[in-house]
Amino acid sequence: MKKLLTSILILGFTVQVNAQSFGEIQKVEPIGDQIYPIGAMPLISTSFDIVDFYQFEFNELVPTTGRTSFWEKINKFTLDLSEVAFLNWNAGGSNSISGLYGMNIGRIYKNDGFRWDNQFLFRYGINQQEGQELRKTEDDLELTSSFGYEVSKNSKWFYSGKFRFKTQVARGYNYPDIETSISEFMAPGYVFLGVGAKFVEPNEEFELYLSPLTQKSTFVLNQRLANQGAFGVQAALRDEQGNIIREGKTSRNELGILVTNEFKQKLFDSTVLSSRLTLYTDYINNFGNIDVDWELVFDFKINNFMRASLGAHIRYDDDIKIKEEAADGTLVEAGSRIQLKQQLGVGIVLDL
Repeated sequence: MKKLLTSILILGFTVQVNAQSFGEIQKVEPIGDQIYPIGAMPLISTSFDIVDFYQFEFNELVPTTGRTSFWEKINKFTLDLSEVAFLNWNAGGSNSISGLYGMNIGRIYKNDGFRWDNQFLFRYGINQQEGQELRKTEDDLELTSSFGYEVSKNSKWFYSGKFRFKTQVARGYNYPDIETSISEFMAPGYVFLGVGAKFVEPNEEFELYLSPLTQKSTFVLNQRLANQGAFGVQAALRDEQGNIIREGKTSRNELGILVTNEFKQKLFDSTVLSSRLTLYTDYINNFGNIDVDWELVFDFKINNFMRASLGAHIRYDDDIKIKEEAADGTLVEAGSRIQLKQQLGVGIVLDL
């Protein structure tokens, strides 16, 4: 027993001496928001029943208070719901419920003339009406990243490069036909990559991007849709009996001019107007024929958690041909058309 006690005392003394031989140490207690650049080192104290945390003296404590961050963040989540129910309603009607979920995640880095903007947008809406299957009403996924360097000190103009990716996540149908999809993830998918100049007015939340050299890539990774020549890709080559001789291409590349504009304008204390506009024209194929994607939204603030929105979305793409029903019931290609979507919703908004 005495030998065991003597051994333990020697071990404790040895641990203490070895710790001091590496450098003077001090016990650190957590203080407020202070952080430790190098992790604390656990050592067993000579009391044998308490585990303390030590840190070497040269690991200086760095307070986070007053520390400058070069990042700005946006975390906005929305959920709009609407419901209609009827019971013995003599005017008639169908029970229905619909929902629209939205995400807007943004990260902006600004330091020493550099500016790096990143934005992730996602919206997905569904509608369930009595006597019908669940239907998709909204489906947009977009990722944008631009990196720029200011033209001169404190200038609002930046030399800039921009990457943009757009697609949808779920299959789309030409209802009531739910057997054959007309779109799905990466069918279509769009990638824009180019260089140019960007003008930013932070206080007024205004941004204008001009690119004389942007590559637009269109992807249709569903071979059936690619064989049909959907969304402007080259269709399959067929013989007189309709048999495929050569599969359709699943991608298409264009080189042209891209102009984008985003701004927010506060109209009243509780009303904000937001606009997102994209214009693109290809140098080689039908130069001057402009693809348009314009979204205009009025946000009405009810309180800190409730809001109402009224919006319109206009698209025009010369490569997307609309199909119309002929007299015999078959679908025939009718050329390009303006696409229009209007939305009105009331729901919950969460800004973090």
